[in-house]
Amino acid sequence: MNLTIKPLTPDLASAYLDFFDNRAFAAEKGHNPNGPCYCNAPTMETSAIRQMVSEFGSDIKGTLRRNAEKQLAEERLQGYLAFDGDISIGWCNAGDMNHYPVNDWNFIPEIARRNACGKTLSVVCFAIAPDYSGQGIATALLERVIGDARPKGYDAVEGYGEAQEGRVAWDFHGPVTLYEKAGLMEVARCDGRIVMRKIL
Repeated sequence: MNLTIKPLTPDLASAYLDFFDNRAFAAEKGHNPNGPCYCNAPTMETSAIRQMVSEFGSDIKGTLRRNAEKQLAEERLQGYLAFDGDISIGWCNAGDMNHYPVNDWNFIPEIARRNACGKTLSVVCFAIAPDYSGQGIATALLERVIGDARPKGYDAVEGYGEAQEGRVAWDFHGPVTLYEKAGLMEVARCDGRIVMRKIL
């Protein structure tokens, strides 16, 4: 594998869409509740999510994709893409905590917002192509997020793992062990989520 990690920029919009069109959930066995998904809900207000859901009809994936195209054009989606050569194989949605609105899905737990430690870069989800699962892609994405945070003026990096033992099926938050390996430490628990933080 020829792994590279790149921040999402307008010129990578087609690679982002290609990942979610063709690889993000392509080989999942059984029903994955996260797919189809284009990772656009974290940056949406509750009312906008409800409006989008009302437009699903028989074309859920198409509606999600059109919304993602709009967010890409507006540069509202933030994060990093992983590539094997020229093929996009993974995604990490990561950006300024204040970039993510409070919505019904609580991508950032309220306790994290109330106890922020300066300017915080939040990691809200991962998606790895099933064929690449278990090959360190999420670790590489998280390491890049952390490496870029301080030069961008961040005081801390946070992730929000599931407060459950063992691997959680279809966990898009990332397991607590992933954050621990990258030097993040538990600072709070609330509503089944663990706030993991690294002070920079």
